[in-house]
Amino acid sequence: MTAPSTEQQFIHLVRLAWDLRVLHVTSSVELPKDEEPALVLGPASSAVEIRATKEQGVWVFTWGQGVDQRVRALSEEAAQFVREAVSR
Repeated sequence: MTAPSTEQQFIHLVRLAWDLRVLHVTSSVELPKDEEPALVLGPASSAVEIRATKEQGVWVFTWGQGVDQRVRALSEEAAQFVREAVSR
């Protein structure tokens, strides 16, 4: 993981955290020393970790392996989509 890529991940996650805050969703950004940053939603016992990754040149947020567990990072509806998806 290169520093610029990790920095871009952080920037996307912080923007998502801010957008989720507007929707009354509490989150925290984790910056582990040797892993990719993640946005954490929910209590520790059932926390959902959201990551920002680049797939085929496009930044996406992911929180699982399924196609319904990802959304384009620059989508205006990303925060709403994440809020609805993780509350199911």
